[in-house]
Amino acid sequence: MSMQGVNNEDNVDLNKQQSREVRRRSLRLLFSLIRGIRLRLVGSFFMVLVSQALRVVGPGLITFAIDRALPAAIKGDMKLAWLTAGAYLICAIGSAATTSFFLVYAQRTNQAVLFQLRDRLFRHTQMLSLEFHEKYTSGRVISRQTNDIDSIKELLDTGGNEMVAGIIYMIFTGIALASLDFQSFLILLFAFVPLAILTRWFQKQTKFWYRKSRVASAKLIVHFVETMTGIRAVKAFRKEKRNQDDYNVLVEDYRSINAKVIQIFGIYDPGLTMIGNITVAAVLLFGGMRAMHGDFSIGLLTGAILYTKRFFDPMENIAQFYNAYQSANSGLEKVSGVLEEDPTVPEPTHPDVLAEPKGALDFDNVEFHYSNGKTILPDFNLHIPAGQTIALVGTTGAGKSTLAKLVSRFYDPSAGTVALDGHDLRKIANDDLRRAIVMVTQEAYLFAGTISDNIALGKPDASSDEIMAAAKAVGVHEFIMSLPDGYQTDVNKRGGRVSAGQRQLISFARAFIADPAVLILDEATASLDIPSERLVQHGLQTLLKGRTAIIIAHRLSTVSIADRVLVMEHGRIIEDDAPAKLIAGTGKFAKMHKAWRDSLA
Repeated sequence: MSMQGVNNEDNVDLNKQQSREVRRRSLRLLFSLIRGIRLRLVGSFFMVLVSQALRVVGPGLITFAIDRALPAAIKGDMKLAWLTAGAYLICAIGSAATTSFFLVYAQRTNQAVLFQLRDRLFRHTQMLSLEFHEKYTSGRVISRQTNDIDSIKELLDTGGNEMVAGIIYMIFTGIALASLDFQSFLILLFAFVPLAILTRWFQKQTKFWYRKSRVASAKLIVHFVETMTGIRAVKAFRKEKRNQDDYNVLVEDYRSINAKVIQIFGIYDPGLTMIGNITVAAVLLFGGMRAMHGDFSIGLLTGAILYTKRFFDPMENIAQFYNAYQSANSGLEKVSGVLEEDPTVPEPTHPDVLAEPKGALDFDNVEFHYSNGKTILPDFNLHIPAGQTIALVGTTGAGKSTLAKLVSRFYDPSAGTVALDGHDLRKIANDDLRRAIVMVTQEAYLFAGTISDNIALGKPDASSDEIMAAAKAVGVHEFIMSLPDGYQTDVNKRGGRVSAGQRQLISFARAFIADPAVLILDEATASLDIPSERLVQHGLQTLLKGRTAIIIAHRLSTVSIADRVLVMEHGRIIEDDAPAKLIAGTGKFAKMHKAWRDSLA
């Protein structure tokens, strides 16, 4: 056997194994969702049993009426006719009442399942580490929470109820037909051969094409979300036409896949109808011949035909259920995939007590590499005393932001330890760590709500005076007061009413009111213009006073307020000293500083 053949077989086995694992993962999620509503499901099942049993009684009563009640009525005895009509009416009312109760009860159960699923997905997605969100685009996350859960909702709302009721009805109808006339039941059994072949073909085709449909739908959502999220870049680079062309390709792909699914149903639905009609015709012909010879009554023939015809009635609903099931199954696989993700930065089981953090940081033989295997920090050691402000400078990719992410515990080191006041960060509870260490990034995200709400994010129970004091400390108070509603001004989504620099100043106020022991500024002044940067210099000094600070900046004007400058290159510190001493030297920082001074001239 050739090596290529071996590899192909290995790939097939791997794909089968992955498919089995995906199915097991989906089933685990499904069983975990229904575990808490088992009693509700038992109640719903009992209701549907009663309602379908009452529905099946109808043709049997008609058979009785034709063979027994009608001849008696012709002779003047109406008792059996009235009893049969009354029983038929009671069964009809009972079936309608229990079906109504079942549908309402089932919908409440379905909503409970959906609420639980949405809540779990939202909480789990928030809990996942930054690494997950950096590799998993926002469009895909949104698709999981909307498109995929909606497909599960559609299955629960319609398909699930109809499928359960339909299968039970078919079983009861088959039992009733066998009790009424076993020979007609045998004809029905023969119809299962072409029915099974057609249904198996339908299952295989819809399974394949519905998975393709979910992938195509997700691509559409991702493309749309990314276009709208990056609309400024789209317009700046005149990317509208290319985006539209890409979108048209995705839409056409989605349309052609759905057309294929519709074509499959265009074969399956008429096929069901044809098999059902042929079976009814066979029962009618065979029963009619028996009736002509006196071996079969007209009532029994009528009942057999009714049961045979009604047996196929739920098949279309079951096909619709399978349609919804394939869509929901694909959605369930994707949602379960997110819920199976484990945080790469887990909460400690027995956290250390961190009463009053001082802010001393230590990197002890730290090595770090991302999931792609590229080492960013090789055997890194560093001590930052409490209360010291250090500035990290260096070229892009030197490891500055990675160092900041390790201090914030967005990531854990691949080897070695990062410690705060002697406590390994992996042993500090997340709540304590977030209070002790705060990072301000270049993207100063403002949430929908008021400016006051956004500042108070750093301290949710802050008073109005504390919020105002924080704004004054970083020099943003006057700007806020110039807004229409002052601190109660709604910033709109993504801070639409304030500029990038003003958003950054508000984020400084948010960090100031949080009062952390360690503050990290990751390119935090990059969006400020020169006047705004000068305005915030005093605020920064107020913000950094009395706490450990790590400043990552390309602008060397920000570096001047640091006690110590670390120059990084390829994950290592190549220079470490006070800013004035490095400037006076001949090293890399001195050259960078000279180039920066020349650019201002």
